[in-house]
Amino acid sequence: MRKSLKTTITLATTGALVLGGAAFGVGAANASTPAVHTVSSSSSKIPAPVASVPEVLGGTTAVKLDSGFTDALTALKLTPGVSGNAKLADGSVSFPITAGSVTYWNPEGNYRPYVQGLLNHDDSGLTLKAGDTTVTLENFVVNPGSSKLYGDVLVNGKVAVANAYLFELWGGTLKPLQLEGDNAVLTGTTVHISEDAAGLLNKTFGTDAVKRGLLVGTATITAKIK
Repeated sequence: MRKSLKTTITLATTGALVLGGAAFGVGAANASTPAVHTVSSSSSKIPAPVASVPEVLGGTTAVKLDSGFTDALTALKLTPGVSGNAKLADGSVSFPITAGSVTYWNPEGNYRPYVQGLLNHDDSGLTLKAGDTTVTLENFVVNPGSSKLYGDVLVNGKVAVANAYLFELWGGTLKPLQLEGDNAVLTGTTVHISEDAAGLLNKTFGTDAVKRGLLVGTATITAKIK
């Protein structure tokens, strides 16, 4: 079940987050034991981590919506909204973090990925409405290390696809990790429509205008770590 899933965040040198790497393939069975490997051929021993947070205690993942995305929604006559505990205000949508854990290895060593887990956002989501049809994307599972975000797709309240691959995460503009009180903050990752999500939205709303790679916005992850 989703509430048992744990967090993976991949941090780069000097505390930045790397959003690239291996394929995601999320599922409850796989999520708690993400694939791990070393890049060194001389040793397969798992080194001791620099830090381990067994449980992320809350926080949010927020996305500042790009004007290109909102303009595209307007052109398609789609109205954005939120479901559950999500919030939409001042051009940003935010989703509470409901579960997670994180383990961090020295990025200068050979071990990859050097942060592991999953980041869950149960009971919140993004809605897109046109006429009598409302599509809800919710129960997000984020793995920044694999550059993918999964979630459930509902059409008029009924589940159409569970654990769909919804968004690609691109980390080329990611800023260094910031520690603010009890929180770790990572901002700058851009969120893009996946090919699967584009196909689902086009089919549901009877269009071919939604394309893979459409920029949705820029994400900020604020994880409460103590």
